[in-house]
Amino acid sequence: MSAFKVNVVARNPKREELSTQPIPALVDSGSELTWLPADVLTSVGITPRRKRMFSTATQQKVEREVGYAILSAEGYETNDEVVFAEPGDMTLLGVRTLEGFGVMVDNIAHRFVATTTLVATASL
Repeated sequence: MSAFKVNVVARNPKREELSTQPIPALVDSGSELTWLPADVLTSVGITPRRKRMFSTATQQKVEREVGYAILSAEGYETNDEVVFAEPGDMTLLGVRTLEGFGVMVDNIAHRFVATTTLVATASL
């Protein structure tokens, strides 16, 4: 697997005219959530809603604030939880955002590939 970055824009879901400049983020399908710098998120009025515990690759436990943002990259968009990354944290585009975009990651060509979303059928 190879790593690549994309530019992510976060918009305030309550005031969509407030959006960040494009933020380079590492596409990381091993990270559940997207991590963006806290100061950038708060600068457009995105507010923390709660705190969550995370386990790093080195098994260290860290607590971070999370909130909601409209995220877009490479022509795709979704509403998702976002982690308020602190100085020293990586800027990541996580798997939940990728699933919300409806894409798979092509690590060879370093791009997103649109996928069909599976639905559960209801028994009648």
